[in-house]
Amino acid sequence: MASGHLMLPLQNVVTIEAKMASKRDFFEDPEVERLLLKHGFRVHITSMGSREIANQDIKGYDVVFPSGQPAADLITRERAAADRPATTYRPFVSPIVLATYREYAEALREKGVAERQPRSGGKPLYYTLDMGEFLDLTKAGRRWDDIGISRQGVRNGNKILAQSSDICEANSAGTYLGLVAFVEYENDAPDTEPEAEKLARRIKPLLVEQGLPSSEKAETYLSADGKGISPIAVIYEHQFLAHQIRYEAEHGTPDTERVLLYPSTRFVTEPQLVALTRDGDRLGDLVATDPELQQRAMELGFRVRESGSDATGDQLADFLGERSIPAPVTSADDTKAVLPRLPLLERMIQIVGDCPPSEGTQ
Repeated sequence: MASGHLMLPLQNVVTIEAKMASKRDFFEDPEVERLLLKHGFRVHITSMGSREIANQDIKGYDVVFPSGQPAADLITRERAAADRPATTYRPFVSPIVLATYREYAEALREKGVAERQPRSGGKPLYYTLDMGEFLDLTKAGRRWDDIGISRQGVRNGNKILAQSSDICEANSAGTYLGLVAFVEYENDAPDTEPEAEKLARRIKPLLVEQGLPSSEKAETYLSADGKGISPIAVIYEHQFLAHQIRYEAEHGTPDTERVLLYPSTRFVTEPQLVALTRDGDRLGDLVATDPELQQRAMELGFRVRESGSDATGDQLADFLGERSIPAPVTSADDTKAVLPRLPLLERMIQIVGDCPPSEGTQ
């Protein structure tokens, strides 16, 4: 226990029942647990994918925290239809990124598909990926060996493909599907169900050529065997940055072996904490407004919203700079992708992942 912070007696602590996806990283952090306990909250987490949260019974829970807006919209729409509206909070954001290793990023750079971000130094951590060119490699059936990965000291005969978590469960996978669909639909989203279904069948090979892994891709990517299992993984930016912050604290230098590809066509995901009860509402307001919790979110790699604004400031870049970790650069020239309307996105997810239909919340 940190000095100077008295905890409330246990009888005054409220236990919050929560369903959470990848943002459980925040609530399972020991320092966050300590700060919440100081304010009278203990959070008991049931962990599952975002779409899984939206498609299962949420009765008896105080909050649910899917990782993106589509799953949150499924929940809030169902609640509103049942005349049980829910309050949503957006305390921080974390872009979808493609996590890879230096050899693969450099092979893509030599092929003209990726470029180092400006001011990135001798061993850059961040690259910008031309999504159209990258998907063209997948459509053509090109393999890593075909584009000269051996020049980087690696041999890999697998197809060039970004791997995601299970598309039937995870928001990151559904969002990446939306990104691929946007690029393949000439920087637009389909407007009708026939268009969406046709597009989903066309892009399916770009997403599931090597099967649909069910594991958490960030865990695989950060493991010792990650390079051989999943050369490019769809994860959230905060998962990479949290690793770099921990690595620098332990080794005094960033992990320059692992790098990020930022798609030139991009989304910023909007994780929404959905409060279902009065206690859940109190927790959501605390996480969104408490300076200590917001500071800790930044220390865990999240882009924290400025007070009273939808914008994120420079705090994260400043924090990384203090630790000699380069900060990623987001270009104003990048194309902002849009997801299909929620019913169409749901239909596309079902087709690409052979998923059961959404049943809505109870």
